Amino acid sequence: MPSSTDTLTGRVTEHADMETMTAELATCVIADLEAALEVRGKAVLAVSGGSTPADLYRTLSQAPIDWARITVLLVDERWVPPDAPGSNERFVRETLLQGPASAARLAGLKTPAASPFDAVETLQPDIAALGPPDVVILGMGADGHTASWFPHARGLDEALAPDGAAIAAIEARPSAVTGDHLQRMTLTRATLARAGRLVLMMRGADKRAALEAALGAGDVADMPVRALLRAGSLPLDIHWTA
Repeated sequence: MPSSTDTLTGRVTEHADMETMTAELATCVIADLEAALEVRGKAVLAVSGGSTPADLYRTLSQAPIDWARITVLLVDERWVPPDAPGSNERFVRETLLQGPASAARLAGLKTPAASPFDAVETLQPDIAALGPPDVVILGMGADGHTASWFPHARGLDEALAPDGAAIAAIEARPSAVTGDHLQRMTLTRATLARAGRLVLMMRGADKRAALEAALGAGDVADMPVRALLRAGSLPLDIHWTA
């Protein structure tokens, strides 16, 4: 069984390995989706890119639940074609939307517009109409970003506004983390605050060190994941493995 760490103020659930974390999170996510289907007849699962959740998505893809009543919503997206390398939509289609889960509806964040700033007003109503996500799978970069909330990015204030819109356009500052993909579309803090459960999933010593720094003093704009970590009312579960 996992145990909470003392060094991270008891807020983090440590897992023995990636396999254990994947299995336990899959059980939790499936239960939440089934509960939403029972109560509302539909469910929304918001998912992030990155290598860490890939095994979780593959496990979820085989879950024998009514995927036809589930919408899979991207947490964020790079402004590249949906079939291009680096596209979160492509990643999710290849890992999650397989087998039984191929029956789910995918709500992407990329449009034909030249930039996310050109697309945000048009896309906003469609994402807002989905309602609050039942479960959100998040990661965190070594720079302290989550979703596409990058440090000091253009659009960050809009993304982190407590009562903001459903989505926000972002232009990140160039870094080793962003690579060439500076323009993004992202769900906002306001959207995540209405979610049934937020799962922050991490692995590796670098992510642990970044989380420890984010839990310390400092500006939110320096490590935007602090917008979640400092909002005590959010249903945030933090999971880590080496």
